[in-house]
Amino acid sequence: MNSVVDIGRRRIGEGEPVYIIAEIGINHNGSLDLARKLIDGAIFAGADAVKFQKRTPELCVPRDQWRLERDTPWGRITYLEYRHKVEFSYEQYRNIDRYCRARGLDWFASCWDEEAVDFMEQFDTPLYKVASATLTDLALLSKLKATGRPIMLSTGMSEMWQIQQAVDLLGPDKLMIAHATSSYPCPPEELNLRMIPTLKAAFPNIPIGYSGHEVGLAPTWAAVTLGATFVERHITLDRAMWGTDQAASVEVMGFHNLVRNIRDIERSLGDGVKRIYPSELAVMKKLRRVNSNEPSHANS
Repeated sequence: MNSVVDIGRRRIGEGEPVYIIAEIGINHNGSLDLARKLIDGAIFAGADAVKFQKRTPELCVPRDQWRLERDTPWGRITYLEYRHKVEFSYEQYRNIDRYCRARGLDWFASCWDEEAVDFMEQFDTPLYKVASATLTDLALLSKLKATGRPIMLSTGMSEMWQIQQAVDLLGPDKLMIAHATSSYPCPPEELNLRMIPTLKAAFPNIPIGYSGHEVGLAPTWAAVTLGATFVERHITLDRAMWGTDQAASVEVMGFHNLVRNIRDIERSLGDGVKRIYPSELAVMKKLRRVNSNEPSHANS
């Protein structure tokens, strides 16, 4: 049986309710007001947490892309300028911290570079996320491990040996692994949800979950039936909004349906032990014509 990771007020792992993360990421487009609305939407939907992304643009954007221009809501600006536009300051994150704590909602971030870890250490978040793109950044993984906080490792664009390398560095304690495919949106034939039981077999002492970027909700529900102990989906107010992740996100009412049906699936899975339920007794009395005798276990 997989271990359970404590993340403050909650636990993630086998036997625990599925931990549902609404990833805001950069869908706030640099607006604190929009971030608050997305937090409100996640609370309405019943999510357990929201997640942001934190980067130091000069470290995360390759230098040959700094001056590439693109059309944005702020006009035509360089890619480096755009990356700064969607980064929140300390005061903005402090506002987010207060806003979430007042509502009893967990919040955390994926840190894309070592300076981002130092920045986020100013806040007492319950865990960190390793984005798929940074799974092979061993220096960053070491920095995150040194914080002592639980770590959620996303595995898109990686092979098994790379995942194993990251696990060896991070160690199994306080570690969770999320199956993911890093295309936005991801076509169904590339979701490969059977990797969830594969990862559970490969890492039996680590909670396994799912980070999805598909269009629609059914694959995430399937991930839960396959044993995902946590799930993460991007949330948006409108999939037609400007932004690279909006099309692969779930609108608030869709997220509400996602959470509601995950809770139904949890209740429906049961324990795998066959029994006659009290609700069946009246039906059995009415419809069963022949009652069988319990087989004898006497030695022959």
